[in-house]
Amino acid sequence: MLRGLSLYTLMVLWISVTADQQRIPDYEQARALFWGELYTRGGKTLYCGQTFSAKYRRGLNIEHIFPMSWVTNELKCGKRKQCRAKSERFNRIEADLHNLYPSRQDINDVRSSFRFGMLSGEKRIFADCDFEVDERKRVVEPRPASRGEIARAMFYMKEEYGLTIFRKSGELLKKWHFQDLPSKHEKWRNERIEKIQGTRNYFVDDPKLVELIEF
Repeated sequence: MLRGLSLYTLMVLWISVTADQQRIPDYEQARALFWGELYTRGGKTLYCGQTFSAKYRRGLNIEHIFPMSWVTNELKCGKRKQCRAKSERFNRIEADLHNLYPSRQDINDVRSSFRFGMLSGEKRIFADCDFEVDERKRVVEPRPASRGEIARAMFYMKEEYGLTIFRKSGELLKKWHFQDLPSKHEKWRNERIEKIQGTRNYFVDDPKLVELIEF
């Protein structure tokens, strides 16, 4: 339906017809849908590529790629529990499946709300997982195979909800996006999420749209 339209027209159409995901009211329901409808057959963790089955998920949890502490700051609704109690918009943002990925709990904990970046000479604290951390700088460096998905999730949240990505981080994410274009699995995931919550990540559908993002 959108074939033949310019990138600019596609972006304008997307922004004009999407107004946040409306089907999942809160994170508790998102968690149930995440494991019960999105990863019903298991899968692989984002940061480490660790395989898990539908029946065995010990040591795993759900990672928000765009950190919720950043969202609470932007919405100025208080701490996370306060935002859940008084902000319907925060609840929809927190529940958006395009921003949720399976992660090892230890990796998720150490990532915290640190920004993504490149680190030089950092030791791997997780020997079996290419995930580096600099707590002083509050930066994490994920493995190359996950960088494109991270970038596209971040861009989706920025454009869908008007959230902020600073220029330095944004330009690095653009680089990661083009170095690691959408895989077959990511495209499948995009289709599945649309069926569950009614919105798509159009940066997965058309990677060239990323060229239009401004910071």
